[in-house]
Amino acid sequence: MITKDMNITEIVGKYPQTANVLREYGMGCIGCMAARFETLEQGAQAHGIDVDALVNALNEAIK
Repeated sequence: MITKDMNITEIVGKYPQTANVLREYGMGCIGCMAARFETLEQGAQAHGIDVDALVNALNEAIK
C-alpha cells in the first residue's frame, strides 16, 4: 500500500507501474533530485496536486 509519507523514488522503484500515474498527475519529475528525498505529499503540494486523489490512483495502479 502506498501512503503520502512514502518517498517518491521508493514508490517508483517498488512499483514501476506508478510512474505513468505520476506523469498523468503532472509529476513528471520522477527522476529529478527532489524525488529522491521528497515524500509523495511534499511533491504533490509543490505541484498543486490533491495528494489524497493521487494516493488513491497510485494504489489502484498497484492492485
